[in-house]
Amino acid sequence: MEATRRSFNKRFLLDLAEDWQQHGREVFKRVRRESPASYLKVCAMLVPKELKFEHSGGVKAMTDEQLERGIELIKELLAKREAGENAKVIEGEAEVVPSLPAPGSGSTKMPKA
Repeated sequence: MEATRRSFNKRFLLDLAEDWQQHGREVFKRVRRESPASYLKVCAMLVPKELKFEHSGGVKAMTDEQLERGIELIKELLAKREAGENAKVIEGEAEVVPSLPAPGSGSTKMPKA
């Protein structure tokens, strides 16, 4: 019985995948237009109802090498932040520069600066 169920599930999922490859996008578009409530219901069903977070040992479980590398990374981040805060800003204004005449305009003289 279990082998039959696995075989059926496998075949069903393969057929579903094939159908999705052929029609999936079009079906999504049509359902979104014609039945937005159903579309949103399917979207909501795909969102997990709860997220599970696990805490693993934290700092106490880290090796000395891992702690040292973590400290190095924090120091690098702090140095980059400090460098950004102490960066010098150069202020200036754009200057209009005369351009050359358009091709075929007949003028061959350079514009005066």
